[in-house]
Amino acid sequence: MGIFSIFQSDNARSLKKLNKMADQIDLLEPKYQAMDNATLQAQTQVLKDRLKNGETLDDILYDAFALVREASVRVLGMRHFRVQIIGGIVLHQGRIAEMRTGEGKTLVSTLPAYLNALTGKGVHIVT
Repeated sequence: MGIFSIFQSDNARSLKKLNKMADQIDLLEPKYQAMDNATLQAQTQVLKDRLKNGETLDDILYDAFALVREASVRVLGMRHFRVQIIGGIVLHQGRIAEMRTGEGKTLVSTLPAYLNALTGKGVHIVT
């Protein structure tokens, strides 16, 4: 640990952690790209089963976000950018993500909405 890491701001530490999480989601992209549509759709039940077997939303976040990213590419022709992935993680954590007009708030919201909907509870999106 260097001397400068002692003085690192909370925001810098948080952003570093968020980037590592986004890296893990990026690594899963080829796995979901290789799936045909039926297999990709079946992953929702796989994730629900993982929750029933004791995993938490944080445990399945990486797979859920990678799955939504791939579904978005196939259905909407829109791929979540890295900053949108990070925005989705922030929203899932119950924090506020400020974005300007045109930066993709609606696309960002699909990530935590899907993840949290896997519990079977309602999800509300406010932009």
